Amino acid sequence: MPQPSASARSTALDLIDFIDASPTPWHAVATAVARLAAAGFTPLEESERWQLEPGGRYYTVRGGASLLAFVVGSRPLVDTGLRIVGAHVDSPGLRLKPQPALAGDGLARLAVEVYGGPILATFADRDLTLAGRVVVRTKTGQETRLVRFTRPLLRLANLPIHMNREVNEQGLKFNRQTELPLLLGQLGLFGASDETSVDARLRGLLAGAAQAEACDLLSWEMLAHDLQPGSLWGASEEFIASRQLDNLASSHAALSALLATRQPAATCVAGLFDHEEVGSESATGAAGSFCVDVLERIAAQTGCDAEDRRRALARSFFVSADMAHAYQPNFPAAFEPAHRIMINGGPVIKTNVNQRYATNAETAARFMRCCEQAGVPFQQYAHRADLGCGSTIGPLLAARLGVAAVDVGSPLWAMHSARESAGVADQEYMIAALRAVFAD
Repeated sequence: MPQPSASARSTALDLIDFIDASPTPWHAVATAVARLAAAGFTPLEESERWQLEPGGRYYTVRGGASLLAFVVGSRPLVDTGLRIVGAHVDSPGLRLKPQPALAGDGLARLAVEVYGGPILATFADRDLTLAGRVVVRTKTGQETRLVRFTRPLLRLANLPIHMNREVNEQGLKFNRQTELPLLLGQLGLFGASDETSVDARLRGLLAGAAQAEACDLLSWEMLAHDLQPGSLWGASEEFIASRQLDNLASSHAALSALLATRQPAATCVAGLFDHEEVGSESATGAAGSFCVDVLERIAAQTGCDAEDRRRALARSFFVSADMAHAYQPNFPAAFEPAHRIMINGGPVIKTNVNQRYATNAETAARFMRCCEQAGVPFQQYAHRADLGCGSTIGPLLAARLGVAAVDVGSPLWAMHSARESAGVADQEYMIAALRAVFAD
């Protein structure tokens, strides 16, 4: 395996910057919007009438947590169909309850709810902080503001082994109700004595971060995340370590590929969706109407009637981009023997006969051709038959749109850990493959 190239390293560092700036789905969309705006993409509001131009570059956001960006193709939609790449911006973890304040035994704690399926043990004894969005009262109504703290605020402190003698044999386990509240501070030093005063101090912290008065703070959605920045590691710095590689790496790849797409023949779309980790059934999830609504508006703006829209979808190709399970040689029994995918081995085509992935023989072959055109290697993955298989937005969105679809992803170690690992070369490989999809 050759040492990662300078361009691959640069791409990996750009991915790290993207993730470090995006601790929540709302921040991830804001980071994507900043990059799109810098590249000359025009914002569109769903509540306004749209006027699209041939070759135009546009984006629209729903609910602050999902985004669709697109470049209008030079040829008629009905002749080329659409090229769509979809990913998700949410990650498993710990989210604050609406009234999280807990006080007792001299300590202030915050109650959390588990979002999705994180490896809870990996959040223990790490520097955690808060990020999210708050809604504040204004003179004209209300306003949503993004907030994040840049210093360690919270901790999920472990028991010493002397009080949990079987931890190395039985594994580290937490009761989700009683053992996951996060330590925030000592009551006296925090200026609080009971849950009411802890709540008041917390509201003051959040309001200060939002540049608002505590009395104007109406509601919030906040999550706890690992504060450690992403990094390169390994003897040749061939690996990436970061939080939320699943699935911000795919989001970064989809966005980067679209930004690099100039004057395509087919209309190209990159979709970043919320709530994949909890089923996608929401207004901002891939199982909602967002993608369908936007594609219908694009079709209408390009002169397609109902018949033409269906003809265009029949000629379309959808790539669901979500991370894939890399082979870990310490645990060989967890992997299908003939489908051991390798870090820095290129994009992975994921197949499941029970339709947990949307791939079929024809769509797999089409993505293989795109990889060949891009000059990047590819791999194929299937899950062990005696283990339950995860899923993606692929089957959901393919069913809603009725389009040919393939599920792909870059190899990843420790999926759903507080800190995951991927390959430096793989991010550049995936972007190149997705660029070929948009050009196909």
